[in-house]
Amino acid sequence: MRPGVRVRPGAVVARVPAPALFVGSGLAQYLGAAIAIGLFAQVSAAGIAWLRLAVAALVLLAWRRPWRLTWTRASLRAAVLFGVVLATMNVSFYLAIEHLPLGTAVAIEFLGPVAVAALTGAGWRERVGIALAAVGVVLLAGVTLAVGEGDVVVGLVAILAAATCWAGYILLGRRVAAGPDGVSSLAVAMTVGALLFSPLAGQGGAVYRSPGLALAVVGVAVLSSVIPYALEQGILRRVSAATFAVLLALLPATAAVVGAVVLRQWPHPLEAVGLLLVSGAIALTSQRRRPSADQGTTAPPPAP
Repeated sequence: MRPGVRVRPGAVVARVPAPALFVGSGLAQYLGAAIAIGLFAQVSAAGIAWLRLAVAALVLLAWRRPWRLTWTRASLRAAVLFGVVLATMNVSFYLAIEHLPLGTAVAIEFLGPVAVAALTGAGWRERVGIALAAVGVVLLAGVTLAVGEGDVVVGLVAILAAATCWAGYILLGRRVAAGPDGVSSLAVAMTVGALLFSPLAGQGGAVYRSPGLALAVVGVAVLSSVIPYALEQGILRRVSAATFAVLLALLPATAAVVGAVVLRQWPHPLEAVGLLLVSGAIALTSQRRRPSADQGTTAPPPAP
C-alpha cells in the first residue's frame, strides 16, 4: 500500500470471495450464540437477547447515522416492521437455545425459510423440500423430547416462533433492501427492536455490574448481529443460486459442530439424520431463490 493512500473497508471486503464471507458470517453468528449460552448461568436468556439488540443498535447507529438520510414514509415503515420481526426472532431464538442444543435449534428454525420457499414455489423441489424438512424437524423434536433435560417444550415452542419470524424476515427483506440504505435501515430496525423489548432490560442486571460480562455481551452483539446482518446486505447479490444453496445447507451442520466443539453438545444419531434431512431440504428449496438484483435479500441470512 502506498503511503498516504486510504483503502476503504468496503473495497477490501469486496475482494473477499462471497462464499467465504457467507461462511464467516454464519460462523460469527453461531460463535456469538455459543458465547451467549455460556452467559445464561449468570444472566437470563431474555436479558442477553435484549442487550444484544441494544448494543447492536448503538453500534449501527454510530456507524451509519441514519438520521442523515432522507426517509420516505414507506421506507421508514418497512424498517420499523422489519425491526419488530427481527427483534422477536432474536429473543425467541435465545429463549430456545436456553433449552435446546444449538444445532437442533438452528435446524428446526430453518423450517421458516423452507416453508416460505414451499409456499412461494410450485415445483417438485419445493414439495420434496418441505417433506424432507418436516421429517427432519419431527426427528429433531422427537429426540429432544425423549432425551432432553429441563423444559424442552419451552425451547421447541420458542424455536417455532423464531422460525415463523424468520419467514417474516425473508418476506420483508426485499422491501428493506430497497430503502435508502440497507445497513442504515438495519440500524433503524435494530433500534426499534431494542425499544420494543426494553422491558427486558431489567433482566440483564449482572451485566451492568460486571465489566467482564459487559465485554462478553458486546462480543455477542458484534458477532451475532453487527457482522452477519451487515454482511448479509451485500453478500447474497454476489453468490450464484447453486453456491448459495450449498452454503446455506451447510449451516445447520455448522451450528451443530460449533455446539459440539464449544459447548460439548454432541448430537444423537437420530438428530444427525434430522440435520441431514433439513440440510437437504434447504439445498433443494434454495435453488430457486436467486440473489439477483431484482430479488435482493429475499433469501434468508445465515441465522438469527
